[in-house]
Amino acid sequence: MPINKTDHIANGGQTLEQGVAAMSDALGVEVPRGGKHDKMSTHNCLMQAGNENFFELIAIDAEASAPGRTRWFTLDDPATQARLSERPCALCWVVNTDDLHGAIAASPVDLGEVVDFARGDRTWRLTVPEDGSLPMGGLLSAFIEWSPGPHPSTGLQNLGVTLKRVHLCHPDPSTLRATLAALCIEHLAQIHEGPEALSFELEAPQGYRHAQLTVPTARKESRPLVHL
Repeated sequence: MPINKTDHIANGGQTLEQGVAAMSDALGVEVPRGGKHDKMSTHNCLMQAGNENFFELIAIDAEASAPGRTRWFTLDDPATQARLSERPCALCWVVNTDDLHGAIAASPVDLGEVVDFARGDRTWRLTVPEDGSLPMGGLLSAFIEWSPGPHPSTGLQNLGVTLKRVHLCHPDPSTLRATLAALCIEHLAQIHEGPEALSFELEAPQGYRHAQLTVPTARKESRPLVHL
């Protein structure tokens, strides 16, 4: 059996400044700057989210040259950019696995190609659809496999924010549950019936928060960033 666990949650902003301001209002913390992804012409802000998880805020890097490929997380999709112009939103969640190719082979949904990344002395491999889409609109996680060493979250700032649960809503929850079960990750999220949406329960310095962050497919269900 593969060892799979939640790795991080990816949230998009039209700019990092917009996203940092929104998360400061929602969670009472300022997410620190992370780094750049040269292959994708994006950059991010990062913080710990407890239990070897981290919170990522990602945006197109306006100072970078064009990446020569479609950016990940639907960031080149005009519909995604239109939503991000209004407020930051959830893009997807990412699962850490010790058998990346096994996950790809077992998945009933195309997870995309495996793309290699590096920052400093750490490398990682991530499933990325070539067209920049998200499997099942972000409800199905991306999969990541890190190079040996401590989980990268241990080197990030701990601002007291903890990811408690990932919630997935789908009109046909049995189909979503079967897909996650095939990948041995159904235990990592709670599945509900309803319009397609991804949300996270977060414990923050200001208190317990349920961050309702709409996935790109839920275009008719535009919601505020956080419901208190």
